[in-house]
Amino acid sequence: MKAELNQRLTQVGPGTPGGELLRRYWQPVALLDEFDPALDPRMAVRPVKPVRVLGQDFVLFRDATGTYGLLDRDCPHRGADLAYGRNEGDGLRCPFHGWKFDTTGQCIETPAEPAGSRMCQHIRQRSYPLVEKSGVLFGWFGPEGQTPPPFPALDCFTAPATHSFAFKGLWHCNWLQSFEVGIDPAHASYLHRFFNDGSLEDSYGKQFRGASAGDVGGERWPMTRVMREFGQPQIAFEARPHGLQLTALRPMTDELTHVRVTHAVFPQTFVIPLSETMTITQMHVPVDDTHNYWFAFFTSFTGPVDRDAMRTPRLQAVTLPDYIPKAGRHNHWGFNPEEQQTRTYLGMGEDDINVHDQWACESMGAIQDRTREHLGTTDKVIMANRRLLMQAIDAVEQGGTPPGIADPALHDQISGPDTVDGIAPAQAWQAWQAWWRDAVRARREGAPWGQAAAAETAGAK
Repeated sequence: MKAELNQRLTQVGPGTPGGELLRRYWQPVALLDEFDPALDPRMAVRPVKPVRVLGQDFVLFRDATGTYGLLDRDCPHRGADLAYGRNEGDGLRCPFHGWKFDTTGQCIETPAEPAGSRMCQHIRQRSYPLVEKSGVLFGWFGPEGQTPPPFPALDCFTAPATHSFAFKGLWHCNWLQSFEVGIDPAHASYLHRFFNDGSLEDSYGKQFRGASAGDVGGERWPMTRVMREFGQPQIAFEARPHGLQLTALRPMTDELTHVRVTHAVFPQTFVIPLSETMTITQMHVPVDDTHNYWFAFFTSFTGPVDRDAMRTPRLQAVTLPDYIPKAGRHNHWGFNPEEQQTRTYLGMGEDDINVHDQWACESMGAIQDRTREHLGTTDKVIMANRRLLMQAIDAVEQGGTPPGIADPALHDQISGPDTVDGIAPAQAWQAWQAWWRDAVRARREGAPWGQAAAAETAGAK
């Protein structure tokens, strides 16, 4: 890849081709947990947060009615930082000269002006549309005056609050290399390889520690064993309205094959199985060119999510209030050479494989130099996604409609999407295809909330 193209794909600031594309999609800006005084005591006094998204600075605050506002961070008077504003219940007041703004950005007071001044009626700070979904606040940063696209009806956003949980973390690198790790079906057999299999009874909320659906000779196989013993997946992809459906087949015997179906939801979301009963929908939102937050949504198709069981170990890996990981380049991501020889392929821990992905992404550098890479056949999904990204950037630059979940015309065609991780008959293409569709249909129909979604999915197919 030429350096100029790499720059075009990775830059996200205002006015950049890639940044203008990403601004057409709903972007996660904060967890609702970030306003919980139990996790951040400051919020009991002053629910105000500075946020940085797509290379721009904003201030996010909650007023006394519980309404959130997302405004440009520089006061329109003389540019002072509104992140230090006084939250007075009905609005955010700039301490410089007392100008106050409500959650819509309307200036409601300019107290230093002469009595009877109507100046504030003509002052409005730009505000950005907000939507609250699945414990996360999303903002839309497209051109002012344009109507945002409908919010996508993915499973993680349609499941009830009882059956979803969201978390996030900061990575010190560009968003694209983080996303490309997530849509790479081959790396799990190496980066996440465990030399021993843990107990299946202690796998709740842990990726690759649970069992695959189905069994071999009556024995349930842990994902760790499947990934370790079958390291040459047959990778394929198919275009879908939301982006790409990815399939990785790992032939096991003449009769059985391991099937893993995942999805790339364009431009920055992937959907993968966490276990037999739960999926992960993960979005990578650029902070700027060299940092991104991952937002992960865990969706249960059986009982309610045990939020404490999900949150507690993940909180141990980050520093609040900014969800900065405790592992990183500064401490070699916790690398342990003895562990690398005896317990894991990488040597960076057995409990949190998120650190494995973090190392892969951050060790490439702040922005991966794609002029130096050599892609192989297992990178076909990476290449396909880059082509989609280039085409979408060109389309928006020429005034066209961005693809996938930002295209209102496709909204009714996008739901789910269904994932699977299991052991299927291998005799013919039709056999494993039928198996995985039956498996996901049964899971969806069995979900307390999934019957309506099952009907929609059947109709879409």
